Amino acid sequence: MIEETGRVSRRQLLQWAGAGLMVNLAGTLLYDPIGRISMPVNEAFASLLLSAKPTPEFPIAAIEPSKLIINSFRGTPTIDRANFKLAITGEVDRPLQLKMTEIQQLPFTSMVIRQVCVEGWAAIVQWGGVRLPDLLRLAQPRSTAKYVYFKSADGYYESWDLASVVHPQTLLAYQMNGNTLPAENGAPLRLASPIKLGYKQSKWVTELVVTDRLLPKRGYWEDLGYEWFAGL
Repeated sequence: MIEETGRVSRRQLLQWAGAGLMVNLAGTLLYDPIGRISMPVNEAFASLLLSAKPTPEFPIAAIEPSKLIINSFRGTPTIDRANFKLAITGEVDRPLQLKMTEIQQLPFTSMVIRQVCVEGWAAIVQWGGVRLPDLLRLAQPRSTAKYVYFKSADGYYESWDLASVVHPQTLLAYQMNGNTLPAENGAPLRLASPIKLGYKQSKWVTELVVTDRLLPKRGYWEDLGYEWFAGL
């Protein structure tokens, strides 16, 4: 409901966002021109949703390690962690190549959140790493920046809107359940956030490409018909 003060409640935001996502899903699956028309509407709903309070987190005791299912579309890639570098390129004033030692010197954030998969399962997991807005700030995105593409070592690719990228609960994680992130779960770096479905949370991230537009190839599963925003 809308409060008498004129402010919109979180419940209303969720209802509006859900309606916007359904419009975008229909456009994606049924007819691409409709998808192009509905995308700005969907992003407006998403912006409203992200302006609400942060997603509630859980205590350490709530972690469910046995419920986290390992998914990948090409298996686990082999990565030389000693020589690994994360690139940040595109619409930035300061392109970067960061070693893991440099990333781990940035402020560490830990959160216990629910990981939700489009397949119908969920698990409560602790992720630890660097907040993506803190990392992206080092590259100094230009005023034209609107989206970020994530490239992975296994060839997987994803794109997020900038508002989701700079959400305070979006991490590039290198820790899981108090331990070093395992290779099969995306080491050395993976996305982790309570605001997106699992297929948006890329593993084995090697490059962030900041763009001023959403490109024709939006994401591996999205290009096969999945919904693009995939918010929770």
